[in-house]
Amino acid sequence: MAPPIYSALIMSLGLGTTMTFASSHWFLAWMGIEINTLAIIPLMSQSHLPRATEAATKYFFAQATASATLLFASISNAFFTGEWDITQTPNTPTSTLITLALAMKIGLAPLHSWMPEVMQGLTLFAGLILSTWQKLAPLYLIYQIQPNNPNIFITLGVLSIIVGGWGGFNQVQLRKILAYSSIAHLGWMILILSFSPPLALLTIVIYLLMTFSLFSSFILTRATHINSLSTTWAKIPILTISTPLILLSLGGLPPLTGFMPKWLILQELTKQDLTPLATIAALSSLFSLYFYLRLSYAMTLTMSPNNPAGTLPWRLNPRHNTPFVALTTTSTICLLPMTPAIMALMSF
Repeated sequence: MAPPIYSALIMSLGLGTTMTFASSHWFLAWMGIEINTLAIIPLMSQSHLPRATEAATKYFFAQATASATLLFASISNAFFTGEWDITQTPNTPTSTLITLALAMKIGLAPLHSWMPEVMQGLTLFAGLILSTWQKLAPLYLIYQIQPNNPNIFITLGVLSIIVGGWGGFNQVQLRKILAYSSIAHLGWMILILSFSPPLALLTIVIYLLMTFSLFSSFILTRATHINSLSTTWAKIPILTISTPLILLSLGGLPPLTGFMPKWLILQELTKQDLTPLATIAALSSLFSLYFYLRLSYAMTLTMSPNNPAGTLPWRLNPRHNTPFVALTTTSTICLLPMTPAIMALMSF
C-alpha cells in the first residue's frame, strides 16, 4: 500500500472516532462510526491473501448490519421523542435496540460470532487496531446512553465473560485467543457500567494498556500460533519473561495490574447486593485464566534446551523501536500498588 494512502486511512480512523466523541447528535455519531469502518477495511485486506479478504468481507457485513440497526433505532428514537440528542434516549425499546447494535459493533456475546473469525484472518497490527481503537467510539456511545434498567448490561456482561473464557479453551491460534480475550474483558466493563461508570472507564483503559502490550510482544516475535511461542527465547529473550507476566495480568492474577479492575468490580457488585452475580463473574473468569496459563506454559516451560549452531536472532542488530512497548509492558505489570491513587484520581 502506498504511504499517502496508508496515511490517509490512519487519519480517517482518527477522524471517525474523534467525530463520534465530539458529537451530541445521533446522526453525526453514526457517521463517525461509519468512517471508522470504511477506513479499516482496506487495512484489513492490504495483504491480498484470501483469508484477509474473507475477514474484511465478514467484518463489513457484520458492521453494516449493526450500523443499519443503529440508524433505524436512532431515527425511531427521534420520531418518538422529537430529539436527536444522544443523552435523550429514554428506557424504551429503541434504547434496547441501540444497545444491542452497539454491542454487535464491539463484539459482545451473544452478538460476537464474527469477531474470532475476522481476527484470525488479519495481520497482528490490524488485529491490534480492531481490538483497541475500533472499540472506542461504540463504547463511548454505550457510556452515554446508560438505561435506567441495568438488566440488559448485566446479561450482556455475564454472557461475554462466560463465552470469552469458554471459547478460548481449545484454541491454538493466538489471534482467536486474543479475540475471545477481548470479548471477556469487554464483558467485565459492560457488567459494571450501570453501577459505576468511572470504574468501567478504568477497566477499559487498563484493557487497552494490556492488549497493546500483548499484541506488541507478538508483533515483535511474529508469533501467530501457540507453538511459535516456544522460540521466543531465540528472538527476543526478555520477552520470555515479560510476555507471560502480561498474560497473567490479563488473567487478573495479583500482584499484577490486571487484578485491579476485577477486584474493584467484584467489590462494587458486592456493595450493590449482587453477590451471586459477582460469584458467577469470578468463577467464569477462571476459564480465561486457563488459556492464559496455557500460553505462559508454552513460552516458559517448552523452550528448546539446545542452542542452534547459527547466530541467534537476538545477537543481531535490532530493527524494532521498543521504548513505548517497554513502557506499556511495565505499566501492565506494575500498577497494582497505585490503586489508591488511581481511585482518588478517578473519584470513585
